[in-house]
Amino acid sequence: MLLALFRAFALLPLPVLHAAGRLLGRLVYAFPGRYRQRLRANAAQAGYTDPAFARRAASETGAMMMEMPKVWFRGPDSLAKTVCDDVHVVEAALAENRGILFLTPHLGCFEITARYLAVALHIPMTVMFRPPRVAAFAPLLDTARNTSGLKAVPANMQGVREFVRALRRGGAVGLLPDQAPGEGDGVWAPFFGRMAYTMTLPGKLATQTQVAVIIVAGERLPKGRGWRVHFSRVPDPLPEGPQAQAALFNAAMEKLIRHVPHQYLWSYNRYKTPRGAPPIPPMPENTASDTHPSHRPGPTSHE
Repeated sequence: MLLALFRAFALLPLPVLHAAGRLLGRLVYAFPGRYRQRLRANAAQAGYTDPAFARRAASETGAMMMEMPKVWFRGPDSLAKTVCDDVHVVEAALAENRGILFLTPHLGCFEITARYLAVALHIPMTVMFRPPRVAAFAPLLDTARNTSGLKAVPANMQGVREFVRALRRGGAVGLLPDQAPGEGDGVWAPFFGRMAYTMTLPGKLATQTQVAVIIVAGERLPKGRGWRVHFSRVPDPLPEGPQAQAALFNAAMEKLIRHVPHQYLWSYNRYKTPRGAPPIPPMPENTASDTHPSHRPGPTSHE
């Protein structure tokens, strides 16, 4: 039933899905509760204190949810609405004849990025996803995420081993690096001026396999026109040590998020302390993180 419902939603025009999602997002935000508090607190931590910004961010979260059926089940239509000005970043990495680790923060439409790479750029992708908490969604996500050129693996040791094999073959893999890891899988690193428990897996993969690292995001374009994919290469060689690597990746994500900050998933509990994590250290004095948005590039879209 869920699969049929999502396929039906996928038939609706993208502008309708985005409009409905933005309305839904604002309605959810209108009710006081933990969701609204966390969204506002995380956005304020990054320097976005205007209540209008928080409302807009909530509406974009709704648009993100409602566009997923279109991306999952109307792939060719979605990719026809996807543009990119940074393909040369990926082409340069491919020319080095080594694997590529793509890191996709929860920014814009992160579901479109792997499909763009796999189908539009003809780069077979192995991507890592956590199993859904609601078991009923598992068949839906399995159908949606295992498509031509795209292989989904679980976020466990089995998935990590498949990542390593793919990278050593010169392949491409992708994961969401701004999720709070579990005990023993992360370190404390700055993120928008506050220490966040950050996964060490990207740094381990990159140093173990000596691959290129690229940050990628799918900006949602106004009026349902589609998406614009952005690629940003992380300079290498990477610094030594998991803390320095995590801080570098966080700073790279911050820079990309600053371009379209209202499309970031500020409601995610990014600053939680996982059970068993070490005590939170003080912020480094020389951190590159900047909590004031006026010191970074502004949004590139004009919704």
